Amino acid sequence: MKDAAGYLEPGLGEPTSAYLSIYGTLFLTGSMAAARAEDRATAQEFLEEAETAASRLGTDANHMWTAFGPTNVAIHRVAAAGELGDVQVALDLGPQVDTSGLPMERRVWHGPEVARALSAWNRTDDALAAVLEAEQLAPEQVRHHYMSRDLVLGWVRGTRGRPSRPIADLAERLRVV
Repeated sequence: MKDAAGYLEPGLGEPTSAYLSIYGTLFLTGSMAAARAEDRATAQEFLEEAETAASRLGTDANHMWTAFGPTNVAIHRVAAAGELGDVQVALDLGPQVDTSGLPMERRVWHGPEVARALSAWNRTDDALAAVLEAEQLAPEQVRHHYMSRDLVLGWVRGTRGRPSRPIADLAERLRVV
């Protein structure tokens, strides 16, 4: 990761918007890899570098199909917090992120991330609402999103007796039961 960033750094003097987007996206990807490896310091370092690139870009954009900008950095902060088990951070940040200006894939990806944090605090109704909202935007993406499927399966398995009708219906639509 750092080799790729080192390769791109010389072009940061007078970068194009596409160049900044690629550079920043590289760090967003690295931040998630670091968070999944439970490397908190590296995840934060990479998020800060992505934030700097997003600030230089100045707006959300979709140069080179990256959907890079300040909002995508915020989405990744929530996702990294979730991966690192920082549920309160994810809850504090997640609902505040306005994804309406991003491509559908980015918007839908954020819903299950927020739902994961809500579910961790046993706020299942709110978590379900977040997944259902994402499903309204793009049902096929939610149906195949691993986190949506894991959340719903966990809710079904964690329910004594029958799950609520909305959870059962969602589980059926996601084909997890």
